[in-house]
Amino acid sequence: MKKTSQDFSLLRERILDVPDFPREGILFRDITPLLADASAFALAVEGLAALAPEGVDAVAAPEARGFIFGAAVAARLGAGFALVRKRGKLPRAALAAEYDLEYGRDAIFMHSDSLRPGARVFLVDDLLATGGTLSAAARLVTDAECQPVAAACLIELGALGGREKLGGIPFDALVRA
Repeated sequence: MKKTSQDFSLLRERILDVPDFPREGILFRDITPLLADASAFALAVEGLAALAPEGVDAVAAPEARGFIFGAAVAARLGAGFALVRKRGKLPRAALAAEYDLEYGRDAIFMHSDSLRPGARVFLVDDLLATGGTLSAAARLVTDAECQPVAAACLIELGALGGREKLGGIPFDALVRA
C-alpha cells in the first residue's frame, strides 16, 4: 500500500467522541461533523484513495458508513464498487460470511456477481475495531474468486487488535484512536 504523508489532524478534529453510545461503556466515534465539512470529507477520500495499491479493479465496503467512503474512493480510483450488506438486504444470489460479535454471531453478504473473478479488491470501511466485519468482507472477496489486496479505514481503534484478524492483508488507517 502507498503511504501518504498528509497531515490528517483536520480529520481527527472533525470526529467527535460520544461516550456511552449506543450503550453504557461504549465510546462512539461520530463522523457526521467530518462528513458535513467538505474539506475534511475530501481529505478523507483522497487519503483513503492514496492507500490503495496500484491496479485495483474494485472497492468493496460494508454498510452503512463504509458505503460513504468506499463508493467515493472507488469513483476516485476509477474502480468498480461492491456493496457488502447486512442480512436480508440483497435481492439476488449472494455469498455470505459469518463473523463473531461480542455476544453471538452475525453475517454479511455480497451479490455473487458483484466482482469479476480475478479482480484485485481494495477493502474500505469507516472504522476498524475488532476486525470482524472487515475480515468477513475479505472472505467474501476471496469466495468470489478475487484477491483482497489491501484494506483501509478512516479510523483504527488499535487497542482492540482488529488488524490481526485481517490475515496478513496490508492495512492502514488515517486516524488512530
